[in-house]
Amino acid sequence: MEHQIPFMPKDPLEIDYEALPEDASLVAHLSAGALAGIMEHTVMFPIDSIKTRMQMSISKQELSRGIVQSISRITSSEGFYALWKGVSSVVIGAGPAHAVYFSVFESTKTFLVNRLTNNPRSNKIVTDENHPIFASAAGIAATTASDALMTPFDMLKQRMQAGVAINDRKATSIRLMRIAGDIYKKEGITAFYISYPTTLFTNIPFAALNFGFYEYSSSILNPNNSYNPYLHCVSGGIAGGIAAALTTPLDCIKTALQTRGISQHEHLRHIDGFKSAARALYKQGGIGAFSRGLKPRIIFNVPSTAISWTAYEMAKEVLIKG
Repeated sequence: MEHQIPFMPKDPLEIDYEALPEDASLVAHLSAGALAGIMEHTVMFPIDSIKTRMQMSISKQELSRGIVQSISRITSSEGFYALWKGVSSVVIGAGPAHAVYFSVFESTKTFLVNRLTNNPRSNKIVTDENHPIFASAAGIAATTASDALMTPFDMLKQRMQAGVAINDRKATSIRLMRIAGDIYKKEGITAFYISYPTTLFTNIPFAALNFGFYEYSSSILNPNNSYNPYLHCVSGGIAGGIAAALTTPLDCIKTALQTRGISQHEHLRHIDGFKSAARALYKQGGIGAFSRGLKPRIIFNVPSTAISWTAYEMAKEVLIKG
């Protein structure tokens, strides 16, 4: 009788390793995270392309246009696929990176809950308890690990997005490995990781805000922690919008570093770190240079983060709870 547990249908999820295959935690979280990452980045990819163009200040005319008008003009003058250049890099990189992202998040959050709360310790693979501070800390650990994988692919994506806009044939080549090879020959291996510190400086607060506000929104909208795609979607959208708005200046600096090799502005071609990029942007456009792409960044992140959380919770429901 020592193993009997009273029937409580709304208990937080507790899944013991003994009740699952030995690799259930790894397979489930990697699969759920990969699906969430691919869905997040691909569905709203054209909006991300508009954001990159705005941050590079390729055309002042584009900066004055609305999102819909910009998409219409670009597709009519450059073709439908112009806004999808670079999506192959995202598809290849987002799956593994987000698999690591959500796996590290779940394991770190569960570890913190087990160690820093009064709850009895157990061999959980996931906890559905709401702890915004723990979620923020786990999000920081998750983004540090995943960005190590994603940064080179993100750089290639932005080079291809920007290459279309400035008619760089090599940058717009559909052969991803050829582009990577050309960049390596001209700029060396550092080109793929020069933005990594800035990416972390951008994504760590983004992750902390994203996970923290997601948990906080979920605790208000879904206090029973039940599986509810609509509430997961709304909570994710709220978290993504707030995080995107507050971290846009850092994202502008990251874009400047990732596209320095093909920048049309001479003083941006020689930046070599966060400080020099920030100084060059300020010299180029003043304080307004740090808010470029704010609207498309928010428009991108609200639905994409909502999609990401919804897809992840759905996959987790099927793979772990099912």
